[in-house]
Amino acid sequence: MTLAYDGTAYHGWQVQPGLPTVQGRLAAALKLLTGETVLPQGSGRTDAGVHALGQVVSFGLEAPIPGENLLRALNRALPGAIRVLSVEAVEAEFHARRGAVRKTYEYRLFPRVGVRPERICSPMLAAYVWDCPWEIDLGRAEAAARVILGEHDFSSFAASDPDRTERLSGVERSNVRTVYESGWSELDGLMVYRVVGNGFLHHMVRNLVGCFVDAACGRTEVSEVAGILAAKDRTACGATAPASGLFLVGVEY
Repeated sequence: MTLAYDGTAYHGWQVQPGLPTVQGRLAAALKLLTGETVLPQGSGRTDAGVHALGQVVSFGLEAPIPGENLLRALNRALPGAIRVLSVEAVEAEFHARRGAVRKTYEYRLFPRVGVRPERICSPMLAAYVWDCPWEIDLGRAEAAARVILGEHDFSSFAASDPDRTERLSGVERSNVRTVYESGWSELDGLMVYRVVGNGFLHHMVRNLVGCFVDAACGRTEVSEVAGILAAKDRTACGATAPASGLFLVGVEY
């Protein structure tokens, strides 16, 4: 199943007791429609406030419901902020997270400063961008983004993830990932960062964006990004960018 959702009102993808989450809402809708208790597995656990244009989800049902019927029924049962885009039958061994080989994320930034008069971010847009209060140089942002291309240990850009630590207890963990695309562009008055990789660590994209913005507005030098990456130390990197601008665009298998 492929989902799109507005993450503004949700405490992320993963079920949490007493809190609204996308996984929880989807599980509840499946229970309502089929009577079956299933926990849908997502391609990744988006954080609170993060959005998705192409989250892939896998689960098994005993009920022989055709995909088109399930799609229509779920979109009636789910809140408007969560939409099912497609449903298809796959082999029983398919797993949305373990089978993923490439993921694409986009981060959308509203450059408020640097134009006269200063721009005002519409409240209709604010939940889907970073309303950035600093003047951003696109060329510097692009140069910083190119530094991380290839295979690296991204520990400097990884927040601690208690769930991952518990889940992989006793298993050798690696923060090495490969980034295939990393770049900035301008689109409809926004600055958009697009990154494609074989996997991403907790808060990795938001930490990368925070680092690139530091370089783009002159708080650090572009030349420092390589040293931050090589440090393999989260304290070497700056602040985490807000969740509101981040979108999971798509997943490849």
